[in-house]
Amino acid sequence: MDPRKNPFNPGAGIPPTAFVGRADVLEVAEIAFDRTREGLFARDMLLLGLRGVGKTVLLNKLHALAKSKELETIKFEVPDTSGDNLARLLVPAANTVLRRLDRMAAAEETLHRAGALLRNFAAIFKVKYEGFTFGASTPEIGADTGDLVADLPEILLALAAAAQRRKTGVVLFLDEVQYLSKAELSALTHACHEVAQTAAPFLFIGAGLPQLAALSGEAKSYAERLFSYMDVRALDHTATARALREAAKTQKADFTSEATDLIFERTKGYPYFVQTWGKFAWDEAAASPIDAETVGKADLDALAHLDQSFFRVRFDRSSDYAKTYLRALAELGPGPHASGKVAEVLGTKSSQVAAVRAGLIDAGMIFSPAHGQTQFTVPLFDDFMRRAMPELKPYTPSRRKS
Repeated sequence: MDPRKNPFNPGAGIPPTAFVGRADVLEVAEIAFDRTREGLFARDMLLLGLRGVGKTVLLNKLHALAKSKELETIKFEVPDTSGDNLARLLVPAANTVLRRLDRMAAAEETLHRAGALLRNFAAIFKVKYEGFTFGASTPEIGADTGDLVADLPEILLALAAAAQRRKTGVVLFLDEVQYLSKAELSALTHACHEVAQTAAPFLFIGAGLPQLAALSGEAKSYAERLFSYMDVRALDHTATARALREAAKTQKADFTSEATDLIFERTKGYPYFVQTWGKFAWDEAAASPIDAETVGKADLDALAHLDQSFFRVRFDRSSDYAKTYLRALAELGPGPHASGKVAEVLGTKSSQVAAVRAGLIDAGMIFSPAHGQTQFTVPLFDDFMRRAMPELKPYTPSRRKS
């Protein structure tokens, strides 16, 4: 069928034509936004899920919903570097909020105070930013200790106070939260805890890989009582069929039930994969409705696309030792699997590959859903590893030079 009218959009964070299966999260967030705007307590949220499950799309949807309710928003993605990014990313975004608030009413004390605190915060954490418009002549001192745990709550409370004077609130959205350093995650958790104990109209919503629940708990013991952890899972069979058929119907086309059954079998309901199979089945089809035979013919193109655009970019970043570990994990299937079993497949002991495993966890390639367990963060990655490395090789640790 006409590729110019193809309604399927496989890509990182690209919204699908038919957004389905997330009504429960949207309802919880909408209530939280309304309460925040009214200055009532709402629990901060963490969206947790594997890669390709649609966390970024969902976070963007929540961001748009918050803006539609005229809440002030800050949104950014944490880069997968060595940390120390939170202050650098927060300063310009927070200053943009202050500038928007200034356009809503004449500048006054709370706005200037927030601007002064933000300047101090930027200076003490060595953030180079020239866009400040508030706080130059304010003698207020604060957010300048150099301790993120002490300074971050002051910034968030000042932003919320400035927003409250304009009858609104502030929502902070962070994607890839697991890439914050331990110190940054601890400071952010502490700041959310401090703000939650006031009447300030502030809400935090983060998204990250499943290990984020454990990381936040390690950062602050009270995290499990502070955050509402929301598991973002694969779509079920019904939602997968809806995602395919509703998108197709926007172009006056459809899928047979056998076709949607087969796509669910291929994709296990992971939204990125559903979009991929939908795209290539559409391109393969001669006419509507798209049937199971057409889906089967699209398999090779869909897999080739995933291998190049989704799987391989992660595979290529890994060291040879890491690839060997990943291949051994793939030998056991999707998982989770006992770490000792992975070591057995490699013909070695868990202690010998502990550093490799830890590095893969830090890189976001695998996670530990329970003590001593290991699982891929990327769905269907075990299949890819068997395609990319057909032969399983034993682990051979490097020898130290004498």
